[in-house]
Amino acid sequence: MNALLALVAVLGVSASGPLMAATQAPALAIAFWRNAAASVVLVPVAAVRRRDELRALSPRGRRLVVVAGTMLALHFAFWVGSLKLTSVAAATALVTTQLVWVIAIDRIRGLAVPTAALVGSALAVAGVLVVSGFDFQVSGRALLGDAMAVAGGLFAALYLVAGNEVRRELSTTAYTAACYTVCSAVLAAAALVSGVELAGFDTRDWLLIVAVTISAQFLGHSLLNHLLAVMTPMVISLLLLFEVPLAALLAAVFLSQSPPWGVYLGLGLILAGLAVVTTRRPVPEPPLVD
Repeated sequence: MNALLALVAVLGVSASGPLMAATQAPALAIAFWRNAAASVVLVPVAAVRRRDELRALSPRGRRLVVVAGTMLALHFAFWVGSLKLTSVAAATALVTTQLVWVIAIDRIRGLAVPTAALVGSALAVAGVLVVSGFDFQVSGRALLGDAMAVAGGLFAALYLVAGNEVRRELSTTAYTAACYTVCSAVLAAAALVSGVELAGFDTRDWLLIVAVTISAQFLGHSLLNHLLAVMTPMVISLLLLFEVPLAALLAAVFLSQSPPWGVYLGLGLILAGLAVVTTRRPVPEPPLVD
């Protein structure tokens, strides 16, 4: 049963890239609605079941929730935006370099990092350079998309680091509800300031946004959070690496995207490097609240 749930979860997150790339709505609108919809579901649950927990959150914890939610908003804004400029294969592979950014942040914070993880990071960075080099030959637009995907990975890493601290005070439900709410508010503000419309799309785009929300937010990430109770974080991280080839395959079949062969070479280097990083990083401490 757990294997079936894992398969559904990986397919769910893998479908998000192609679905968002196929949506004509602006990137900020797609990012806003998938988080806002999740907030509508989670906030009432957290308000009823985790109200005391949220009230007892320390001032530092509240600041970190705001930081985490803001970093998540920036992650979505840059990554969804990259899907509009470069191939799904490149964008999905490059955004997964968040693990490499986490390693870099750990080094900056003075934490010990295994040598093998550094080697894996170097291999993944080499893959990034290969992908970007071949996309540079395609167009400056694709190269900009690559850069946005890498930036999306950085913001995802900052979101993970901040969230790891907050999870010492909040349960998964309370933290996710609070974080998605902040994320939605930041994305709405960004759309307002930049003049991006959050409504007025055709039926096809609304259906695609709903599909993204169901596949990625609920079936994908929710199932993965459930599986953390029976699988180690390392196994979950390794499962998520399958998102890259699956997303590329779905984009090739449904969007007729065929990146240069060198992009797939770089994709392979990134996956190999991230696999080394995942298996050689120390197992993180469990959250104090569950």
